[in-house]
Amino acid sequence: MNYKNVAGNEISVLGLGCMRFSRNAEETERLILGAIERGVNYFDTAYLYPGSEKILGGILRKNGKREGVFIATKLPLLLCKKRADFDKFFAEQLARLQTEYVDYYLMHNVSSYDHWRSFVDMGVEEWLADKVESGQIRKVGFSFHGASKEFLRVLESRKWDFCMIQYNYSDENFQAGKVGLQAAYERGVPVIVMEPLLGGRLATGLPREAIEVFRKVDNLSAAAWGLRWLWAQKEVACVLSGVGSEEIMSENIQTAENFSELTAEHLDAYKKVIKIFKSKYKIGCTGCNYCLPCPQGINIPSCFAAYNNRYVQGFMTGMAQYVLSTAAVTKMPISPRKCVDCKKCERECPQNLEIVALLKTVSRKMEPLPVRAVLAVARKVM
Repeated sequence: MNYKNVAGNEISVLGLGCMRFSRNAEETERLILGAIERGVNYFDTAYLYPGSEKILGGILRKNGKREGVFIATKLPLLLCKKRADFDKFFAEQLARLQTEYVDYYLMHNVSSYDHWRSFVDMGVEEWLADKVESGQIRKVGFSFHGASKEFLRVLESRKWDFCMIQYNYSDENFQAGKVGLQAAYERGVPVIVMEPLLGGRLATGLPREAIEVFRKVDNLSAAAWGLRWLWAQKEVACVLSGVGSEEIMSENIQTAENFSELTAEHLDAYKKVIKIFKSKYKIGCTGCNYCLPCPQGINIPSCFAAYNNRYVQGFMTGMAQYVLSTAAVTKMPISPRKCVDCKKCERECPQNLEIVALLKTVSRKMEPLPVRAVLAVARKVM
């Protein structure tokens, strides 16, 4: 495994993102322990990741691995309405993680300088200083979802130990982007990268013609291409991989152990793949599920994934996925047409997607009148 210095600690360049753990407890335990055995020592979770902190903490404690790894988790700013909430959530996190301290603690989902300032006014700076002095928090950072100019303002607002941004080869200028990455590096603030494979779409969702472009240059998996692009950049300290199987984790670790500099031929392949990818995918949803639950019960990420697959894998494949996502042939279908424009989802979306308008587009494209008629007949038969 390769390592980089992140705020005084040698961190594996591949970290395990813990948002999408398998539902199989034994499989998750094997995954975590296998990653540790192969040299992965950075584990990223959050209060808002359902069950994640408790699962991670329990496995580390059960196997005596807590002291050999670095835990990163996040304060759920979204839920904090007063200073007392900081203590409430942090105490719950320590209990879930079965630990007395957190190695890397992030302010979760900062979207702008004014957003961050609202918590500074609430007293978060003083609270953090107390926790750092007590040793309960070792390093302080922030995860960011917003415009690059806002990222720069937040970056300069205090002395951060590290930060986390979304970054991958599909769009270097999205959110903090390349500008933010380089600015953080120049300030000596290590950058952890999340969504390196865009919610898995750069690993398992590439169009066939894009995969062929890669294969003609180097017969690596699509995931390996995505990860090596990041590790070729000196500004990237650690890349988080949220995996669901030991096989995928093993492959990612192998890539982390053996990545090399990119040639002109590699860079040209990325340009071609990006062009193909952007021509196929219509909605930039990463499937993070922050928009859920929808008050109307709409499975927003699944509807968007089905819509994208209509263009990537064909109409029938996309429609089959859409029917399952909306329970379209049951007595109680949950179509995007049920959206009431409350925009709760848009307030939570880290990608700043115009979800309400997109749901209308999905409904129009996936449920034209002939399709609605067929689905109505199917429901009567059920």
